[in-house]
Amino acid sequence: MTITLIAAAAENNALGKDNQLVWHLPDDFKRFKKLTSGHHIIMGRKTLESMNGPLPNRTNIVITRKEDYTYQGCTIVHSLEEALKACPQNEEVFVIGGGEIYKQALDIADKIELTRVHTTIDDADTFFPEIDKEKWHLTEEEYHPKDEKHKFDFTYKTWIKK
Repeated sequence: MTITLIAAAAENNALGKDNQLVWHLPDDFKRFKKLTSGHHIIMGRKTLESMNGPLPNRTNIVITRKEDYTYQGCTIVHSLEEALKACPQNEEVFVIGGGEIYKQALDIADKIELTRVHTTIDDADTFFPEIDKEKWHLTEEEYHPKDEKHKFDFTYKTWIKK
């Protein structure tokens, strides 16, 4: 199994505020959809609820501490370990958030698909963990300038564990 964290984070690692993303980047959404479609995706309950439900064409696995939690179209588990056991062992699995789930998964991840949004969000309340450059190697970078559809410049970065 290949475990890939996929996220869009500001220069200060901000992911969002009040359970919402703080930017709208259509090209990043397209890339996210292209990379994750047909795969198992793992997320926390708040991430699921912020998206107004499961993502189509993916197997949605949701981690929650709430024992009796259910959500139609999702597999509900109570730990990252349980989530990984619910995934095929010979495929790439994507961890899509939020901040707590990324933190738990960072040490066991094989790859990070990070969209670095070139801004700082001072009042964010959710953050992506710091990438330790001693443990991770940057293998690809693709820069996108801001335009009429994108308020911020951003760079796709692919990190592979050393």
